[in-house]
Amino acid sequence: MPGGSSDAKKPRRAIKSLSESSPSAPREMDMKTIKVKPSTDEKLQRLLRVLVTACSLLSLCGCSAVGPEYVKPETAVAPAWHSELQDGLTDAAIDPQTLAQWWSTLDDPTLSSLMERAIRGNLDLKNARARVREARALRGINRARLLPTIDATGLATKSRVSENSGDGGESELYSAGFDAGWELDVFGGVRRSVEAAEADLEASWENLHDVLVSLLAEVALNYMEVRTYQAQFAVAEANIAAQEATYAYTSSRFEAGLSNELPVQQALTNLETTRSQIPSLRTGLAAANNRLSVLLGEQPGAVDRELAEPRPIPVPPLTVAVGVPADTLLHRPDVRRFERLLAGQTARIGVATADLYPRFFLTGTIGLESLAAGDLFSSASRMWLFGASALWNLFDAGAARQRIEFQSALRDQALNEYGSKILLALEEVENALVAYAQEQFRRESLKAATAAAQKAVILAQDQYAAGLVDFNNVLVAQRSLLNLQDELARSEGTVTSNLVRLYKALGGGWKFQASSDGKMAVGTK
Repeated sequence: MPGGSSDAKKPRRAIKSLSESSPSAPREMDMKTIKVKPSTDEKLQRLLRVLVTACSLLSLCGCSAVGPEYVKPETAVAPAWHSELQDGLTDAAIDPQTLAQWWSTLDDPTLSSLMERAIRGNLDLKNARARVREARALRGINRARLLPTIDATGLATKSRVSENSGDGGESELYSAGFDAGWELDVFGGVRRSVEAAEADLEASWENLHDVLVSLLAEVALNYMEVRTYQAQFAVAEANIAAQEATYAYTSSRFEAGLSNELPVQQALTNLETTRSQIPSLRTGLAAANNRLSVLLGEQPGAVDRELAEPRPIPVPPLTVAVGVPADTLLHRPDVRRFERLLAGQTARIGVATADLYPRFFLTGTIGLESLAAGDLFSSASRMWLFGASALWNLFDAGAARQRIEFQSALRDQALNEYGSKILLALEEVENALVAYAQEQFRRESLKAATAAAQKAVILAQDQYAAGLVDFNNVLVAQRSLLNLQDELARSEGTVTSNLVRLYKALGGGWKFQASSDGKMAVGTK
């Protein structure tokens, strides 16, 4: 039995020994007990995944920007103009093309040519275009803050340690790589700055439109001055010719002994008084021509030859559509500009509010670094660094909240200026409506008075020749005729000038520059 027992145990030990010595057993144990160390690339990928996840979480937390959201103020305006629309004025809707090129209603090719030259050459308009470029660049600067920055770096140094403070050894350091940084706009401070810059850009466009509206109106008004001075000059010359004939007639009567010298001297006084007006008219005409040349961006006197030939004062159309007050507020670029300035100032409250919250940054560096120039581009020289940081101003003695209050006060001022500009725009239109209609009534009265004065001159001359009245009646009649003809010429110029002022008050003169491709000609975005 013992022997049998011993023999029975030996096979089992042999089997166990074979099992322990089997090559498969150690391999299974190694797979379970040995841990593989992750490579550098795997660590980098893992870190990047963590950073991307953190960025996503911060973006979700900061999906809305701090500060007030801008809402365009509601403006209550009257449904119709307060002034009575008379003498060709109607409340019909304004044709956009007519308002855009209102000077075409005057049917004056010379005026149209001057308008085109002013658009091309006026320096104030060029300056307004430059301000648009400035605002566009500023918007681009603010937009760039939403994205990370990447810098390329390079370094090569060689140094020696002092023997008095070290071993006097020399060392070299070479490196090349890229540095990246990104401020996460968690609370929307950067987005609010972009919003403000966008509003400023739109305001600069409206300023360009406003400059264009004013420029075209000024060109037309100075052109009307030129034609009005020419009309007054023609009136004065015609009266001088008539008064010279009267002076010659009285002189011949005196020389013939038919009258005394008093009528001669009275006629001469009347003649020289009229002649004295010529220098003033020439001065005014020269000033109007010079001003017109400068508005075109040219040297004074540039348009003298072009406008030397007298032409009639342009006649306004029979009817002029002025729409309703609400239309004017949509067309006026100065009103639109102040509304955009209000929007930009509202966004700046959000920029200031963001200072109350922490700021988050991501930084990273990847490159090569070596103590020997020959080893710089080897794989062993690779280096990288990635990290995140936060900055939160915990105490500034209330300065951040005062900045918010400062921007809020500026927003309130912008709101009041916007409301004031609306009232001034409506006032300007109301005044222009009254002036245009009333000057036409005045012109009609002057026409009737001038016709009567012409008849009075003929009657006075005939009765003086017949000896029925003294020469004083002739003098009075001639003076009255000269004054009335001069006033009529000025009134005709004022009527057309008042139409120009009306179109300017309505905001006309800038939309015609719009192009289908959106490129800037003068007044488009």
